[in-house]
Amino acid sequence: MGAAAAVALAVGVAGPASAHDADEFGPATLTGFASLPALTFVPASEPSGSLLDTAPVNGVAAPWDDQPVQGFSGIVKNGDGSYEVMSDNGFGNKANSADFVLRIHTLAPVFHENKVDVLGGINLTDPKGYVTWPLIRKDRVLTGSDFDVESIQRAADGTYWIGDEFGPFLLHFDRTGAMMQAPISLPGVFAPENPLRGTTPNNINSSKGFEGMAQSPDGRKLYPLLEGTVAGDTPGTLRLNEFDVRAGGYTGKHYVYKLDDPANAIGDAIAVDGHRFLVIERDNGQGATAKTKRIYLANMSDRDKDGAMDKTLVADLMNINNPKKLGGFGKTFTFPFQTIEDVVILDNQTIAVLNDNNFPGSAGRTAGVPDNNEFITLKLTQSLNADRRFID
Repeated sequence: MGAAAAVALAVGVAGPASAHDADEFGPATLTGFASLPALTFVPASEPSGSLLDTAPVNGVAAPWDDQPVQGFSGIVKNGDGSYEVMSDNGFGNKANSADFVLRIHTLAPVFHENKVDVLGGINLTDPKGYVTWPLIRKDRVLTGSDFDVESIQRAADGTYWIGDEFGPFLLHFDRTGAMMQAPISLPGVFAPENPLRGTTPNNINSSKGFEGMAQSPDGRKLYPLLEGTVAGDTPGTLRLNEFDVRAGGYTGKHYVYKLDDPANAIGDAIAVDGHRFLVIERDNGQGATAKTKRIYLANMSDRDKDGAMDKTLVADLMNINNPKKLGGFGKTFTFPFQTIEDVVILDNQTIAVLNDNNFPGSAGRTAGVPDNNEFITLKLTQSLNADRRFID
């Protein structure tokens, strides 16, 4: 372990027994439910899904003339009831996603009608050629074979910082979705798909790059969180890296988030204030096999001195009170999806959570039926005491 890692580990998450603070929140309450049908598309210049097996999956056969609005992996709020939500990289991997355009959609949940309106969006592009390796499309519109985008933050100037898993890279785009600078590598960390690693062995597994990314309240720091353990680190520990926006580089400091179980994964990470973060942690189950779908409050402090961030359970997504039976569900609501990749703070006691439906592959709500994109709001039993810049 290098010196920087050793320093970082002095600050970092805890094991199942000692990792969690005693002041865990009680069961959250469902306050809003809206659903976007799985078979929702936007017009596209080329068909999508042509590299998938033509055999129907959950009753849906590819390809499609237009592009699915699916796979949400990051969200930012607009302050007017609408949200910018980023689609995942496509259909699961680099090989089958060359005809899936990377896109940020503008959505508006309409909770009293249980629906989500798609208001528009932008494609991600590289018109100035900042990407030095070959792209799939000659027009330099980015696809799921170019990058695996999983996390997003919007800066005060309206530009977007996006975390990728193939590098892992940090990507910077303007308000129109055009890339503004060359992809920024995480020093010393290489995914198998990284086009710049040459003969350097990968030291994180495929699809284990930047899954979540927080932004400090003042916008000066970004904190991208890896989904996988770097080779040589303790199994089940994930690096929360610190990036200085003004300096344009990593500070060399990272914190440690420790999973409850090394087999778990994280789905998102956002800031609550300058030292606390909401982190989605999940198992790989769906439907009847879904057990661990949780949101933790992770603190940079390490009060139990175990070398990892302290964790407090904020919401168990498999045990949500639903006294009004919203969405037509019973008094106990569950969010039994394989991948849950979006959380955003609405106020000190309310958060919104969205699933990634892996269209058409996931069927967590009803076996054999492709999952919709569900948008829920939850009232927590305690205040987050978030920095006012995240709730104004």
